[in-house]
Amino acid sequence: MRAPMTVARTDREIEWLLSEPTAGAVAAARALDGDFMVLGVGGKMGTTLAVMLRRALDAAGRKNTRVLGVSRFSRPEGKRALEEFGVVPVACDLADYEAVMKLPDAANIEYLAGQKFGTDSAPDETWIQNTIVPSHVARRFRTARMVIFSTGCVYPFVPVGSGGATEATPVALLGEYASTCVGRERVFTHYARKFGTPELIYRLNYAVELRYGVLADIAQRVLSGEPIDETMNAFNLIWQGDACARAIQCLEHVASPPKLLNVTGPREVTIREVAERFGALVGRKPVMTGTPATTAWLANADESMRLFGPVTKSLEDMIALVADHLRSGGHLLGKPTHFEARDGKF
Repeated sequence: MRAPMTVARTDREIEWLLSEPTAGAVAAARALDGDFMVLGVGGKMGTTLAVMLRRALDAAGRKNTRVLGVSRFSRPEGKRALEEFGVVPVACDLADYEAVMKLPDAANIEYLAGQKFGTDSAPDETWIQNTIVPSHVARRFRTARMVIFSTGCVYPFVPVGSGGATEATPVALLGEYASTCVGRERVFTHYARKFGTPELIYRLNYAVELRYGVLADIAQRVLSGEPIDETMNAFNLIWQGDACARAIQCLEHVASPPKLLNVTGPREVTIREVAERFGALVGRKPVMTGTPATTAWLANADESMRLFGPVTKSLEDMIALVADHLRSGGHLLGKPTHFEARDGKF
């Protein structure tokens, strides 16, 4: 069924839309004891996840359980926005070991900190953020349940139409970003073995919402008449709200050594398919360039589907929501995904 029409939304309204908890997220919030902490709350998904946790706990009758959102908060408005949603902001530079050691206790940790964009120009900073920071956090929260966000970019390219890489597929090291993400996984795994920390490594690709993601990138190019490079050919995607709900539920599936889990939608989609669907909705023929490759970064989400069931937003729903948002004057975050990159450079 086609998603309902939307109108241009404020950031607050969009976060409220994205953060609606699923029944599974509410059940997990009810079952998990202790406070919750989102590290990297200022990133693209951090606010959505923190607000969904708050709403899930409220729905579960746990209004006194805290949701702590940790970030440097370089912009004061980010702090205020979290407070308005009932999340407790905690200012901390996670690269500062002493500051991390002073963070309050929490039984449940969602780790979203990291760096992707700008990696090619500042690889040293990416290595610090993606490997040294995890060491600080792993040592501070050695007894907490931890869900560690990673990426499908740790896998090698696999054939389009193959169903995607599974959790058993050996990792690859394609570029600085992917290499540091493997490093992040290895650091957390080391400390999980050392301390017995229950963890789950959450390999996500790609979360989309109205203001950001592969769909928004493609839709914007269709609307503007810009060429769309289809060399990458295919990709996976999942609604950001579904991705956050699954991240909450993943806290019930942590293990030591860490459980690996691919999180994405039920099937791969092609860049051309998405562009043509947007074109049909807005009455513009997309301009396609490049020759579709026979391989792509693709992940198999069968295990997460088995654990958590179907997603709430279909591809048709997501395309309709993004198209309506842009046609009605909705803004974007101004952060291109570089979905077309095949060299691992971001």
